[in-house]
Amino acid sequence: MDRITSMRVFVRAATDGSLSAAARHLGMSPAMATKHANALEARLGVKLFHRTTRRLALTEAGSDYLDACLRILPEIDEAEAAATSQRIKATGLLRMNVPLSFGRCFVAPLMPAFSRRYPEVTVELGLSDAELDLIAGSWDLAIRIGRLADSPLQVRRLGDSPMRVCASPAYLDERGVPRHVTELVQHNCLGYTLSGTQGREHWAFGTQGEVHVPISGNLMANNGDALLAAAVRGQGIIYQPEFIVGEAVARGDLVALELDRPLVDLGGIHVLYPPDRRPPAKVRVMVNYLVEAFAANPV
Repeated sequence: MDRITSMRVFVRAATDGSLSAAARHLGMSPAMATKHANALEARLGVKLFHRTTRRLALTEAGSDYLDACLRILPEIDEAEAAATSQRIKATGLLRMNVPLSFGRCFVAPLMPAFSRRYPEVTVELGLSDAELDLIAGSWDLAIRIGRLADSPLQVRRLGDSPMRVCASPAYLDERGVPRHVTELVQHNCLGYTLSGTQGREHWAFGTQGEVHVPISGNLMANNGDALLAAAVRGQGIIYQPEFIVGEAVARGDLVALELDRPLVDLGGIHVLYPPDRRPPAKVRVMVNYLVEAFAANPV
């Protein structure tokens, strides 16, 4: 028998003077109320009631247990109400793990409007290019860029993440403009160490990454912004997402190269959150807000 329900039956029976009255109050049959009372006494190993045909009387153990139940059950009700309110109303701390460059450029600027819309939600942004475990790290949700491994997490797509191969005009004037991916072996290619497709030893081309081209260079980094800064100053060629290089290309600080092979398809930008059939309101509203924001202003 459910222990909490049994405690509620006991309190009502003690208050109303009979198990049948407790059953009416709690919306169950008298037989079920009796089963709960018997199960409770069996679990505790003591008699809680002196039972007569007309009325119940508490034993000494029953009186002590009633005091404890009257203290415990309101705390349980309060805890349940607080948990339920979080599913209904957006409130509390929301921990969101986001790639560093993407979070700085595209997620952080969205937070002021989110906070005005949901003032009772406090957002903690965890900016990191390392792919941290959502559940183990107690994150409420995460943004991931690229192809997703199979997992039980819930997923909503935020948009595409096209790639660019870029270099500064000064670098290209000095070293020449590669037209074929095989020519990259002759250039200083700046590798992104956290990627299997734009890494330190080879770059992948073709929409599925089926063409591997060996590369080498005198700088590698685990952050796209660091590689961007080096490329803008003429150090070499980078292979990075549009959201990192787009502004530099628009300003003319970098030139997007046109090569003879398609660039790899990263697989898009996604928001992930734990597999809860009814996620807390703070998670629902943030996911919907991000979907809405990126639909209105694609990356």
